[in-house]
Amino acid sequence: MDVQATVKAFDPATRSGSVFLDDGTEIPFGAAAFDAGPLRLLRSGQRVGIVMDGEVVTYVTLSTFPLPG
Repeated sequence: MDVQATVKAFDPATRSGSVFLDDGTEIPFGAAAFDAGPLRLLRSGQRVGIVMDGEVVTYVTLSTFPLPG
């Protein structure tokens, strides 16, 4: 499932963080999801596109970049 979200937090040391979905649900993402995309850094408040497999984020990129698939 491809959705839009807003970055809540990102830790560059662990390359993990969390996002808010538009309904306010907070979803964590790990380094594997961040590393799957083309990004080097995220800031709180940035809009991102994410790919989810069930309830797990598998890909994170800026909302202006194309999602895989």
